[in-house]
Amino acid sequence: MPNKHNADRRHHIPRCRYKVTNRLAYEAGLRQRGSLTIWFSEEAVAVWQAAPRTTPGGQARYSDLAIETSLILRTVFHQPLRQTEGLVSSLLELMGLDLPVPDHSTLSRRSRTLTVAPQALSPGGPVHLLVDSTGVKLSGPGEWLVEKHGTQRRRAWRKLHLGVDANTGTIVASTLTSKDVDDAAELGPLLDQIEEPLAAVVADGAYDQDRVYEDVAEHSAEAAVIVPPRSTAVLSPSAVTDPTQRDRHIQAIAEQGRMGWQRTSGYNARAGAEIAAP
Repeated sequence: MPNKHNADRRHHIPRCRYKVTNRLAYEAGLRQRGSLTIWFSEEAVAVWQAAPRTTPGGQARYSDLAIETSLILRTVFHQPLRQTEGLVSSLLELMGLDLPVPDHSTLSRRSRTLTVAPQALSPGGPVHLLVDSTGVKLSGPGEWLVEKHGTQRRRAWRKLHLGVDANTGTIVASTLTSKDVDDAAELGPLLDQIEEPLAAVVADGAYDQDRVYEDVAEHSAEAAVIVPPRSTAVLSPSAVTDPTQRDRHIQAIAEQGRMGWQRTSGYNARAGAEIAAP
């Protein structure tokens, strides 16, 4: 048996078991995943064709909305441009809409210069921010030389720091630095990109530093900082009379264990940042 000599020091985490208690609603939800509903609003129909041009040059036939809608359908259904043209044509015919269909050549040409406006997020109160970083490999002509000539060289990469809204899964802040930059040092620049107040900042143990708590408090004084203290962490001198957030984390881990603290503190939501990272 592998690692049998270390069995007493290994973590024994029971396997999770899930039991469906709302089977009818669960099955209805699974069927709903396959439902296909597509409609064109009256506003979209009204601006499907491009507005008259007031500057010199040829008149565009299709608005940016028409091109963007066609390209979104192409992405969703994984279709080439010609099949996308047929898909849009069939949808307009099924709905009885007398609108021109962008041909595949127009879609290819307009996609190069199309500017997609960022999605507007409705205000939903303070932001629950998930923070993490990931490595980004640099590529270029150097890799072609390595593959062609077989030479060896050091691989260059940078670090991408991300701030993700836990409620929407949207990346709301990002910075790109060299690989030597500390994760905690980039929290301040990330917070500078967020205008909304913060409800909580969730990050891994690499952010267990005093300046992280200071940066969050400077941005939103009432925001919670959910960062696991390192295993050698000790309470501050004022923990008895005036405990800090970090002191309360240390005390909760001592009472509940690290796994219990993760469930009660909301730290498990940090996985959302890893999903958003490329």
